[in-house]
Amino acid sequence: MSSVPTSEHVIVANPKNQGHPGQRPFRALSDRAIAWWFVLPSIVLLLAINIFPLLWTIRLSFTNFRANMPSAPIRWVGLDNYIDILTDEDIWDAMQVTARFVVSSITLEVLLGFGLALLVNRRFRGHSFWTTLILWPMMLSPAVVGNFWTFLLQPQTGLFNYAVHFLTGINPSSFSMIGDVSLAPWTIVMVDTWMWTPYVMLICLAGLRAIPDYIYEAAAIDRASAWRQFWSITVPMVLPFLMLAVLFRVIENFKMFDMVNLLTSGGPGSVTETASITLKRAAFEKWHTGYASALAIILFVTVFGAANIYVKVLNRVKER
Repeated sequence: MSSVPTSEHVIVANPKNQGHPGQRPFRALSDRAIAWWFVLPSIVLLLAINIFPLLWTIRLSFTNFRANMPSAPIRWVGLDNYIDILTDEDIWDAMQVTARFVVSSITLEVLLGFGLALLVNRRFRGHSFWTTLILWPMMLSPAVVGNFWTFLLQPQTGLFNYAVHFLTGINPSSFSMIGDVSLAPWTIVMVDTWMWTPYVMLICLAGLRAIPDYIYEAAAIDRASAWRQFWSITVPMVLPFLMLAVLFRVIENFKMFDMVNLLTSGGPGSVTETASITLKRAAFEKWHTGYASALAIILFVTVFGAANIYVKVLNRVKER
């Protein structure tokens, strides 16, 4: 007596569920394969935009290549470009200008940003409006900020000189913030501080909001003063966030170009000529492409090495 095959018999007879004869079985991708398919476009884009130009720049740094004469024979010069840079006094002057700019601007941004974060964290009436107003400069691009402040700082028509005249009585046409040798370095520091202090404030505000309220309540029960709470609770717990903000701003300020180029173009003379301005002039004014490539590599290694050391210090602070 024949019996009708059940679904169980069908599954046993065809365990791989191959379907019709000649049809290829469907093979599901593993989780690792799916992850690689999602990551692969980003890796290709990273190689195309970052890694390949970096390797090409390293290669050019050992040659006498000039971008304005691409058909000229390229000669391998070895370490000559690096030796010329490290023995050039103008390069060291530009590095000193960059260091002074970085230290001055970061110091002001940290002090003002941390102070504004403490103020905004109090949640007073209208603090949302004032927070948005404070963040407004950070939303602009450095090129827009450079053009904006260039018009403001004009000695004849700029509003900044007239504001100084209103407050101090000084003749507005008697000084030029971007044309005076002693004032120009402080001008780029002032503009950078105006633009990026809100960024430091945001990071510090995140650190302040991350401190649990019960810690302050326990300190109040122990009759700790507000000053004692600030130094024993607020500063240690916000310090990792503050150091992170300093890391980001140092990296950005070390390679600052567009805002400084639009404000002073490295002048008057060379008092505001940062390393990025020197790199631009070597690459696109003198057309010493190989020399400029070597300078770019030196700046990259300097920032990368300093950032690695700083991150190790930051990790030790977090572990405390």
